[in-house]
Amino acid sequence: MSPAADPATAEPQASGTQAFEPHAHQRLYDYRPIVERPPLRWPGGARVAFYVGLNVEHYRVDRPATSIFPDTAPLVPDPLNYGWRDYGPRVGFWRVLEILDRHGVRASVMLNSEAGQRYPAIVRAGRERDWAWVAHGRNNSTFQAGMAREEERRYLAEVVADIERATGRRPRGWLGPALTETFHTPELLAELGVDHLLDWTNDDQPYPLRVPGMWGVPYSVELNDITLFMGGRVSGPEFVRIVRDQLDRLLAESADSGRVFPLALHPFVIGQAFRARYLDEALALVAGHPDVWLTTSDEIAAHVQASSPSSAAA
Repeated sequence: MSPAADPATAEPQASGTQAFEPHAHQRLYDYRPIVERPPLRWPGGARVAFYVGLNVEHYRVDRPATSIFPDTAPLVPDPLNYGWRDYGPRVGFWRVLEILDRHGVRASVMLNSEAGQRYPAIVRAGRERDWAWVAHGRNNSTFQAGMAREEERRYLAEVVADIERATGRRPRGWLGPALTETFHTPELLAELGVDHLLDWTNDDQPYPLRVPGMWGVPYSVELNDITLFMGGRVSGPEFVRIVRDQLDRLLAESADSGRVFPLALHPFVIGQAFRARYLDEALALVAGHPDVWLTTSDEIAAHVQASSPSSAAA
């Protein structure tokens, strides 16, 4: 996920424009404040479920995208920005991998299907470590927003099948490129066996959606290296402090009901050499805490689904 991406610059989807429905989100989930829910219990008595959402993405060379220097983004080719992003699968990923291994953290990979095809060494590394694979669209230059229902159905089926072919595992979760969806996306994904979404970043706990069998699992656009380093221009030490503050607060609030702590990372950002030590320090704080469950987004979804009497909207 690259929250700085602009859907207006993505590959256009010509087929369908959805009618504006000001309350359409209410068909997807209900409002239920966190203080009015049954207690959420994590395995082993943990209070906070922590996962790393590691974005492994591919960008089209002929489309503007997340940029470190926006002035050249409209150029084709744009070596400055494309090269910056391409550092991720070539170098940054492997630096991040070493740090994750050091702390026993298994990634939840937000995987573009084209990235799965283009970067087989990354897929092999993830398979060797039993990582989770979250479907993340075809590439990070194509959004399904605006697709007609049948067009989107074909698109989603192709993405899910390609990721299963590359990883050997059918993805159970979905994160749209730049967190984009249509109003049909959840039900179309449910048809494909996907049982949780990460797009709606509105909670510290998983919650059932109105689509039968589908859950929302927390993801973050704030605890996200692009937002923090590129948007907020925080320093490495500030990043460590932010992770510590997030963990401390979630632990304080979770005495009676568990919380989720997602940390969204992009190898071309956090994988830069000068930032690596700060990821190392941040993960040491989290992984070393006895009340933290180091897990994946798939395992979080599976746990709440198994613990819930039904997937009906709460």
